[in-house]
Amino acid sequence: MATVTISLPESLKKFVEDQLADKGYGNVSEYFRSLLREAQAKERDARLETLLLEGLASGEGVPLTKEFWARLRSDAVASAKARAGQKKKA
Repeated sequence: MATVTISLPESLKKFVEDQLADKGYGNVSEYFRSLLREAQAKERDARLETLLLEGLASGEGVPLTKEFWARLRSDAVASAKARAGQKKKA
């Protein structure tokens, strides 16, 4: 695991110490790792939202019929089988 050193003004250091006490973090590293995981999740959510909005704006939709779902399922099964076959060869 890599080590990162940061400098904080006294007010932020006190805030971190309060968070450790109030929220039950074992140490400063645990606290900062949780903050970074939350930031990563927000980034993923923002990226997904962007992709969804791009998809909605990308043109005319496709009717969601029984045939559409059957074709989608068939394509997914075929893709999964192809990937499984590739893994066996590797």
